[in-house]
Amino acid sequence: MKIKVESLLQHKEKTIPVLSFPSTQLLNISIQELISSPDMQAKGMRAIAQRCAIGASLNMMDLSVEAEAFGATIRVSDDEIPTVEKGIIDDITMVDEIDVPAVGAGRTGLYIEGVRKAKEQITDIPVFCGVIGPYSLAGRLFDMTELMMECYDSPDEVHTLLSKATVFIKEYIKAFKAAGADGVVMAEPAAGLLSPMLAEEFSMPYVQEIFDAVNDDDFVICYHNCGNAASDMMPAIAQLHADIFHFGNAVDLQKAMDAMSEDQLVMGNVDPVLLRSGTPDEVRTAVCNVFDNFAKYPNFMISTGCDVPAAAKWENIDAYFETVKELYAQG
Repeated sequence: MKIKVESLLQHKEKTIPVLSFPSTQLLNISIQELISSPDMQAKGMRAIAQRCAIGASLNMMDLSVEAEAFGATIRVSDDEIPTVEKGIIDDITMVDEIDVPAVGAGRTGLYIEGVRKAKEQITDIPVFCGVIGPYSLAGRLFDMTELMMECYDSPDEVHTLLSKATVFIKEYIKAFKAAGADGVVMAEPAAGLLSPMLAEEFSMPYVQEIFDAVNDDDFVICYHNCGNAASDMMPAIAQLHADIFHFGNAVDLQKAMDAMSEDQLVMGNVDPVLLRSGTPDEVRTAVCNVFDNFAKYPNFMISTGCDVPAAAKWENIDAYFETVKELYAQG
């Protein structure tokens, strides 16, 4: 187990939720302002680190930025996380026409600079970057439903698309590393919609290729999957060369714990929607439920199941952190 991961386990009370976009409330800015400014991204990360007892700081889990770099059409607003409105190909036979962009295209350069600036301002905990996984990116470049069908009908073309996505993601993470990132959180939620057999062909090999290309003893690799079918993929997921496995609230954490070895850190899976629509008491109950079921495992840490919504209530976010601290203090 890497030293940085061991350090996280030694301080489980410093939970690591996927928390970034609610920083707009702390800075009193719009989401559009946040995603357009490296300075604001770094300030947002620092504001969260100062307010919350976190074990690591994460930049934004924006699953549109890589697709935008390829040329996809993005929907951006002041109060909603960016989403892909339209991919870059309408037919899988067009895959050979896709050019892999240089890192820095679109907003990728801004996000890399945001992490560099955050590292200058946050010096007491690791700073992690966030990227999308290869199958999830491929679905945004084409069409998610059509891509699943083409896995059966046109597997060679799908593999070509995945290869191009993989090339870009590898270079993107390397650029984050050069900017000082201590680790990466890769979100591969679309793979959680596949059958285990399809995931093992069209997601896992490409995820592994990326991890192998960026891995070293000082760089932490985290794999995130919040798809409904991820529970049935655990034997294959456990074979990935990742240090941390982060799962959504739709995933059966017991299956994850059963599949992972003690040197594989598992995180999850408090429903992040509760932080927006629930009450502090409901958040406390949810945290306690996860703690009661999984705190007995030495390689488990509480986290949110996915990205905390931008409109989450800070009274609920505070309740989450306070409850985690109290529970671990009690043992």
